[in-house]
Amino acid sequence: MKILVTGAAGFIGFHLANQLAKAGHQVIGLDNLNDYYDVNLKLGRLKELGIDKQSIIYDELVPSQHPNFLFSFLQLNLEDKENMEVLFKAEQFDLVINLAAQAGVRYSLEQPFQYLNSNLTGFLTVLECCRHYGVKKLMYASSSSVYGLNEKIPFSVNDAVDHPISLYAATKKSNELMAHTYSHLFGIQTVGLRFFTVYGPWGRPDMAMYLFTDAILNDRPIQVFNEGNLSRDFTYIDDIVGGMLNITKAFEANTIAKPYSLYNIGNSKPVKLMDFIEAIEYKTGKQAIKEMKPMQPGDVERTWADVDDLIRDFQYEPNTPVSEGVSAFVDWFKSYYKK
Repeated sequence: MKILVTGAAGFIGFHLANQLAKAGHQVIGLDNLNDYYDVNLKLGRLKELGIDKQSIIYDELVPSQHPNFLFSFLQLNLEDKENMEVLFKAEQFDLVINLAAQAGVRYSLEQPFQYLNSNLTGFLTVLECCRHYGVKKLMYASSSSVYGLNEKIPFSVNDAVDHPISLYAATKKSNELMAHTYSHLFGIQTVGLRFFTVYGPWGRPDMAMYLFTDAILNDRPIQVFNEGNLSRDFTYIDDIVGGMLNITKAFEANTIAKPYSLYNIGNSKPVKLMDFIEAIEYKTGKQAIKEMKPMQPGDVERTWADVDDLIRDFQYEPNTPVSEGVSAFVDWFKSYYKK
């Protein structure tokens, strides 16, 4: 299939685009390479995909330098409607996977308009391009943040999610509603995925895994919020990508029955934050200097994914233990930063 992956220089997008191209799909990766975090990390991911930073020019398609690797990259903003239409008209995608978004719960408190531009206007542009240029299959990223103040656990897609506690979460819930509308009105088959705390090699610098490892290795204190009384459904990147590849295969085989569907994608085994820190300490061989902090605005005490539907419909198998995932990340981090 010819597949567009937006957010291809991002953490999940990079890993997914890599595996899709290795599987023989023709992949076009799109990213605006914004400076929300270190652009060099995004360029490093692209280098792994065979894209040299010197070759990147806005709105020009750059083919991978890896032989027999059907990947091309395009630097573009989702909200650039004119150039997005040119892209969709020229390429005639079989499947669009929208992972591009302004990420981060806390950052949404500081820069709210960034979220409206990318997560709402940008997603609407994707939907409109699918509508007008014959794309009938769309997979897109939502977030476990939509569960907000929900107290029932594990979190289920059948639960009401009407109480978001960050603008980021509100935009992701809006994406789900927008996708439902376009699925109903224009026959676009959509699969939304609520991601739960994804971690692994090439992970984002604003995520706990990266922040903790960086601080511990450099003898700096780590900030532990809510006095450490947090738990997260930490999910290793390979498990996430494996689930998305299974959904892609189902799209290709036309075996997805529902016009609109929504799934949690997580590990379904929540881990206490202090246990997660302990796993990093064990792997690095260093003790963390902990600064205990109160709960952050927009944060929640625990996340826990009910993934039974994803297991049933797409044979999803999250099976990477935290000890193994933490080990892989620390090994990558030390290699990448030559620690």
